[in-house]
Amino acid sequence: MSEDVTALLKRAYQDEIETVMNYMTNSIVLDGVRAEEIKESLKTDIQEELTHAEQIGNRLKQLDEKPPGSAAFEARQHELQPPEDSTDVLSVINGVLTAEEDAIETYRALIDAAEEANDPVTEDLAVTLLADEEAHRTEFRGFKKEYERE
Repeated sequence: MSEDVTALLKRAYQDEIETVMNYMTNSIVLDGVRAEEIKESLKTDIQEELTHAEQIGNRLKQLDEKPPGSAAFEARQHELQPPEDSTDVLSVINGVLTAEEDAIETYRALIDAAEEANDPVTEDLAVTLLADEEAHRTEFRGFKKEYERE
């Protein structure tokens, strides 16, 4: 088993948990008519991100590792924090895009590390999760285009 693979799995696990927290918070605090579609999208994505964390945690367990607990948690999604102005939907959209780019980068690195470690199960999981994150990014790129036109 590769230390790179388990380190990336642990990072991805923490990132997914942090994403759940930030998506939930932003889906609660955003205000305004224009915020409703974004809030609904975030609420939908919460369950998917939580499922990702569970899948990653289970893979760590299969590799005789354990997912990190809250004591090991290190917040990294500074751009996805709830905005001071609860109607600043664009800042949340940009925060989501930054978080998705980070997830995509992590899953691509995990694919490479798993391939190098001859770990096709982790590689397959990372490919699946990468596809989900790329779909989220595409959705939020669309939201950003709409907001920038107005």
